[in-house]
Amino acid sequence: MADKHRGLTFAVLRRNHKTGAKILENMANHSATKKDVRQAAKRRERNKFYGKTTRNAIRDFRAASGKEASDKLPAVASMIDKLAKRGIIHKNKAANLKSKLARKAAAK
Repeated sequence: MADKHRGLTFAVLRRNHKTGAKILENMANHSATKKDVRQAAKRRERNKFYGKTTRNAIRDFRAASGKEASDKLPAVASMIDKLAKRGIIHKNKAANLKSKLARKAAAK
């Protein structure tokens, strides 16, 4: 939960010692910084969802065989491209992933 500046943290995520529930303690004093903390939390959750969904699609693709794998390749490649576009993964990582998956599809 850091602001756009590295090393500056404006909120702390801790656990309640009795219930174990996660508690977000906001250390921000300005309303704009509080809003930025809220937005960062939303973006983080959204990015985690996109990343996990894509990892699951890649796992399913690798488990598929033959024609089914060839049919899934464009959809999975599109998901990977979207992750790179959103900045969730680096563009070179996206290219490497797509290359590996294309080779796997061609081998099947």
